[in-house]
Amino acid sequence: MDLLIRPVTPAEYDTLAEITAQAYLQDGLLDFGESDEYLGELKDVAKRAAAAEVLVAVEAAEKDRLLGGVTFVPSGGPMADIAGPGEAEIRMLAVARDARGRGAGEALVRACIDRARATQGCVRIVLSTQRTMHSAHRIYERLGFVRTPERDWNPIPALADITLLTYELTL
Repeated sequence: MDLLIRPVTPAEYDTLAEITAQAYLQDGLLDFGESDEYLGELKDVAKRAAAAEVLVAVEAAEKDRLLGGVTFVPSGGPMADIAGPGEAEIRMLAVARDARGRGAGEALVRACIDRARATQGCVRIVLSTQRTMHSAHRIYERLGFVRTPERDWNPIPALADITLLTYELTL
């Protein structure tokens, strides 16, 4: 399948919001389901696009069919969770369930790596992931990311069992 990776358009915000929310909900990645506070963050594509670069994967033959998306944070800013100076960050990678296994997730991560390499002063790209995101872990490791357990963190300290794993790729 030929994929096209490009910036999301405002007309696609709702579709990407739904793909992202459903990817997390269907995979059991939100502890509180539909009431999870993070669900609102996942669905707010306009907010992400205003503060970072939101990319989408579409089928080249069907340019209007979104397969997934990712948020690329080039150098800090309000969308960064763990990126420090000289680091870009990947956030909210999601692929529609019916599009998985067709290369969209890897293509989105590769596009982020390319953007990080093109960002002046960027020496590393970092990301956080949940323990159960095994397919994503395989993509990251295949592309050269390495685990950085010293950076693992808990976004909700009141819930001790939510530790996000971190990876980095030195450019």
